Amino acid sequence: MSSAASRPASAPFGPGHTDDLMAFLAASPSPYHAVANTADRLEKAGFRRVEETAAWDGTSGGKFVTRGGAIIAWYVPEGAAPHTPYRIVGAHTDSPNLRVKPRPDMGSQGWRQVAVEIYGGTLLNTWLDRDLGLAGRLTLRDGSHRLVSVDRPLLRVPQLAIHLDRSANDGLKLDRQRHMQPVWGTGEVHEGDLVEFVAGEAGVDAEDVAGWDLMVHAVDAPAYLGRDRELVAGPRMDNLISVHAGVAALVEAAGREDLPYIPVLAAFDHEENGSEADTGAQGPLLGTVLERSVYARGGTYEDRARAFAGTVCLSSDTGHAVHPNYAERHDPTHHPRVNGGPILKVNVNQRYATDGTGRALFAAACEKAGVPWQSFVSNNDMPCGTTIGPITAARHGITTVDIGVAILSMHSARELCGAEDPYLLANALVAFLEG
Repeated sequence: MSSAASRPASAPFGPGHTDDLMAFLAASPSPYHAVANTADRLEKAGFRRVEETAAWDGTSGGKFVTRGGAIIAWYVPEGAAPHTPYRIVGAHTDSPNLRVKPRPDMGSQGWRQVAVEIYGGTLLNTWLDRDLGLAGRLTLRDGSHRLVSVDRPLLRVPQLAIHLDRSANDGLKLDRQRHMQPVWGTGEVHEGDLVEFVAGEAGVDAEDVAGWDLMVHAVDAPAYLGRDRELVAGPRMDNLISVHAGVAALVEAAGREDLPYIPVLAAFDHEENGSEADTGAQGPLLGTVLERSVYARGGTYEDRARAFAGTVCLSSDTGHAVHPNYAERHDPTHHPRVNGGPILKVNVNQRYATDGTGRALFAAACEKAGVPWQSFVSNNDMPCGTTIGPITAARHGITTVDIGVAILSMHSARELCGAEDPYLLANALVAFLEG
């Protein structure tokens, strides 16, 4: 572990980065909003959007592609050769939550409810008795999309009173189908009510709505916590912390001269349910973008092979900080702490892609940035989670290292991290992208 100070004077990111992260979290209640907000930041930094269906040119500068809840952005330095390797920050835009079903209008006993499906491995109890909004995108009959966010108390999943379940505190058992359907009013249930309401919020005619991808989100704002405000509580830290740090680092790196690599941000959707989607890390999106960039600059398959052979990806996703009430669940010799800097995630069974080479690369980036770092490994008696790291390494044949920020309450509707860790991560990513 590095013993460097938490923030060297030369680092581009400090506490203001965490303030900005909190605004980004609040403004990104769905993967589609996270992509839109990332694209907006890139455009303001001079990056330009390119369409997948258009012919690409080999000009230098910043470019990005969006597809649904995924975004790939890259910066081609002036004079970059076709075989120039990439430095990639990988992340994901989705978080576990409750998602609206195709026939959303339901109810019982005089209550109007919204039919939802469980997305990812969410902590179900964290959605109980919480004020919830609704966000996502509407697909119109002409094929266009319209983002929508009802960021005010609209829904609630009411918990059964303890008087009617005296054993609730001895072990709450929630039925995913029966107990997780939120209420949003009283009275008669009419098919089409929810879509009509959401269409009105989006400023479109309900008859023009042909499809939707809607999800529930907690409406309480991110906030500093603790005596010295050294903690941050908020939604979707897994994994918008990494998306936010990644775009900040990419913009910062793009302003440097003589970059030996092409810096890239790859933020995918559907990591929380296996990445098997056209917008997921299992899909061809990243490889296609990287290859097209090589060929647009006049490269051959040989150039593509050379570029990929020298490419490195940092798969940045949140990990587990040691829990003060459950320390026995962690490996006894690896106790990552909040505000201790980003973590290097290791699993010899390839649930994480890190090896000794990757460790050296990450350590060098942190040393260059003056950022402390920590190691994470799972307790041998506990199953280990996974990330887009092994998928990226196997699919594209590129060196990949798994890292992230240590948090508590992972997959809760509201998670907890150290206030310093987001900007420590961002500073390390800048050093990595610069090579």
